[in-house]
Formats: sequence, C-alpha cells, structure tokens
Amino acid sequence: MPLFSRRTELEVQSFLIKIVNNNCPELKAMLDGPRAERRVPLVLVTLVVPMTGKKPALGQAFAATTKEVSTTGMALILNEPRPLDEVLVGVRWEGELKWCRGTARHANPIGGGFYQVGLQLTGMLHTGDYPELDDLNF
Repeated sequence: MPLFSRRTELEVQSFLIKIVNNNCPELKAMLDGPRAERRVPLVLVTLVVPMTGKKPALGQAFAATTKEVSTTGMALILNEPRPLDEVLVGVRWEGELKWCRGTARHANPIGGGFYQVGLQLTGMLHTGDYPELDDLNF
C-alpha cells in the first residue's frame, strides 16, 4: 500500500461526509424552520403533462424525476426551465400509470442546468377523466 493512499481515502471520505451533511433532509428542515409535514427523499420517474386551460397538453408531455415526496406534494427535477402552472403527473404503480393533478408552487435553478419544481398535489384523476392519457407511456 503506498504511503499516501490512506490520506487520499480520508480526503475523499471527508468530502463525501460534507456532501451528505449539507444535503441531509433532516438537517435542512431544521435550517428552514419547522414544516407542517415531513418529506421523504424518493427518486421516481414521472410523466408530466402540462394543462392548457382545462385540457392536457399531450404534445408538451415530458419525463422528470422526483426528489422528495410528502403527503401533499412532491419536488420534481427538470433538465430545463418550463413554465408550469397546473399539471398532471403520472407515476407508475402496480404496472400502470396513476395520475395526480397538481399546481406548481415554486421553480428554482439548482445548478448544472437543472431546476427543482415544487408541486402541491390536489387530487387523483379517475379512469375516464382524460381518456387521451391512456395512450401515454414511458
């Protein structure tokens, strides 16, 4: 074992600990103040369909990943800024897409060309609400 290999291992371990400590949801929640609900760090692939008026804009549908999920919403990571207001979010559950209706509450750049969008989810869609969603898949 080379003389300095242990030193470089300690250096990378120290760096990784800093990353974890600075991104730990429990620590961030204490800095931001108390929240009404806890958020769970959870990465899921979603299909997002913006609403135009009362209709889903199928041609503008895109995939995104979740960052966090709570009982009333989720944070999505997007690879470009998108003007979102009301959206439908599809999440794969038990072999099919389940759809939720949501409203964007904030959109913030997080670096590297990525954006975080906070959604408040207001309800589930039921079969037949928008039959055109049946043709979407990812």
